[in-house]
Formats: sequence, C-alpha cells, structure tokens
Amino acid sequence: MEFKAKEIAEILKGTVVGDPEVKVSTFARIESGKPGAICFFANPKYEHYVYECDASVIIVNDTFEPAMPVKATMIKVPNAYASVADLLDYVTARKRSYRRYRGCHIKRFLSTRIGRKVYVGSGAYLGRRASIGDYTRICEQVYIGDDVKIGSRCIIYPGVRIYPGMVIGDNVIIHANAVIGADGFGFAPLEDGTYKKIEHTGNVIIEDDVEIGAGTTIDKSQMGSTIIHKGVKIDNLCQIAHNVEIGENTVMAAQTGIAGSTKIGRHCVIGGQVGIAGHITIADNTTLAAQTGVISSIKQEGQVLLGSPALPHKQFLRSYAVFRRNGKE
Repeated sequence: MEFKAKEIAEILKGTVVGDPEVKVSTFARIESGKPGAICFFANPKYEHYVYECDASVIIVNDTFEPAMPVKATMIKVPNAYASVADLLDYVTARKRSYRRYRGCHIKRFLSTRIGRKVYVGSGAYLGRRASIGDYTRICEQVYIGDDVKIGSRCIIYPGVRIYPGMVIGDNVIIHANAVIGADGFGFAPLEDGTYKKIEHTGNVIIEDDVEIGAGTTIDKSQMGSTIIHKGVKIDNLCQIAHNVEIGENTVMAAQTGIAGSTKIGRHCVIGGQVGIAGHITIADNTTLAAQTGVISSIKQEGQVLLGSPALPHKQFLRSYAVFRRNGKE
C-alpha cells in the first residue's frame, strides 16, 4: 500500500494538519513509528509518543490539541480508533482477491449451493444442501456439514468445523480451529452412578457482523437454538455452552466460559477468564472484570462487577480492603 496523507483523510473524512503530500506505506504502533509509517493515538497514556515518534502520519481525535510541536502530519477524525479500523478494512479489501475453487481436493455435492465469487480453499468439505453466500471465503481444510447456511461476505479460516444444521449470517468472521455446533455437556445421572448422554437436536444461530476467535467452541442446544446475536465479538479460546444466548454487541475476552442456558444481555463487556454459571441472566450493559466468577443473575443494568463470587465494584473494593487489613494482623 502507498497513500498520501490527503488521500487517507479523504477516505476517513478527516482533516489534515501538516503536509498533505507526505506518503505512507505501512502501519505501525505509535511506540515504534518510523518514517513512511502511519500510527494512531487514542489513549491519553500514550500522548508522549505523539511528540517522540518518527512516523510520517498520526491519526488523532479531533479534540486533541498538542501541548508540544508534533513532527508528524496529523489527520484529525472524530474517533481515531474507529478510523484506524476503517482504514485497515479499506486496505485489506484492496489486497483481498476472491477466486472460485482453488485446488483439486474440494469435496462438495450437487445439492450444495454456492453464491457468486466464493473462494473455497483446497481440502475443504461442503456438505449436502449446504448454502454459501456471495463473496464468502472458505479457507483450506474447513468442514461444513449438511444443511449449514452461511451468509454473504463471511470469512471462515482454516480448520474451522461447522456441524450440520448451523446457521451463520452475513459478514461473520470465524477464526482458525473454532468449532460451531458440537454437542453440549448434557448427561443424565443414573441410579448406578453412570451417566446417560442426552442427545442434542438443536443448532447454533450466529447473526450478522459477529467475529469468533481461534479455538473457540459454541455448542448446539439440546432443543431450540444457541444464539449469538448481531455484532457480538468473541475472543480466542472461549466456551459457549448449549442453549446460551448472547445479546447484541457484547464483547468477550479470551478463556471465558459460559455454562448452559444462560442469557447475556446487550452491550456487555466480559473480561478474560470470566466464569459464568448456568441458567442465569446478565443485564444489559454489564461489565465483568477479568477472572470474575458469576454464580447468580445480575438484574441491574450498567453495573461493573469483579471478584469471585462477583460483587459490584465499590463493594468489592471495600471487602478487599477488609481482607487486606485482616491479613496483616
């Protein structure tokens, strides 16, 4: 890639402060910006790098007023972080090429329906009556079971396994080795101390604009559907159990586990290594700090909780202060 500052400003609908003709050909973190690179500044903790780095262009919020001279050309936008995401999307789209069927090891059936300009990598398996939407990329060694429906402009990375009957919307990204639709952890205890497997007859529904990290597993429901609603972002190595429902635009960091039949609200923020018990509900706009353990429903919206068992932020800090004092005696 190579862009002039004024071209980037046009793409992002921003304002150039400095040399509009300066060129950039790569992205860099603001801590390590070099000539020819473009960086962004959004976190106040990193302000000193704005004055120190040698990057050619820095994307900044339009509210930023430098306290010292800035060597780089700045592009001012309403939201620097979101604008970098837009620019990366733009550059990636220019690089990406779609080809229909590469390789000779693709297994598919006559009943498989494939849209326009779909890319299918070698070694992929497309099941009976599976449906793939326009401009979707199915990478190498992907398994797509019978009757799976995948929407348009999705990216399914290598090694993903999508069990039969799953439904995936548009603009969904599933990273390598994720498993969608395995049986949930359902076993009936018997009098002799053994367990009888409960068959799972449901599916997983993943709505539009969802991203699922590498190695994450989402189990199908016993009956009905496990549902990941629109705009949800799930990090690597998360476990979503059967019959769970995750509300729109909730984000979840790595190694989080959600037990069966729990319902997570909209716009929640879930930190890493959070454990959430089954058969409970989490209110909209809840924030759970890393390693929080949730054992009962959270009914009040907008709370920040941490600890195990989870407590509201201020209550946790008071409890922890008492714990520290007692530990010193």
